[in-house]
Amino acid sequence: MAPRSQLEIHTASVLRLVKEEASYRSELDQQQKRIQKLEAQDPSEDVNREYTLKQECLALEETKRVLPTLKVKIEEAIAKLNSLLVEEGKKGAESNVEQINAAKDAIAKARTAEREIA
Repeated sequence: MAPRSQLEIHTASVLRLVKEEASYRSELDQQQKRIQKLEAQDPSEDVNREYTLKQECLALEETKRVLPTLKVKIEEAIAKLNSLLVEEGKKGAESNVEQINAAKDAIAKARTAEREIA
């Protein structure tokens, strides 16, 4: 088995960051729904309602704080992958077209994820 190229490694890194962003988005939606459910609940039904609501709000804020950092990581990973694409393109006939296409697809997915964060 041949060692993985830098292009493959960075493509996988970008895709991992995109998945991570999607996971945080999903978590954010779930937390917002739980908070809405708790807020709609009658306080007399659950004695721990206030505590649970406070904890859910804290978790929501923590998740929101992660997204800007994740956006920066995605931008940096895209920049690195773009520079590797340029290097790979300079190889001419020796360049791996499959890896180049995979990298371009990863960049497109990352750009979409960036727009969702913004």
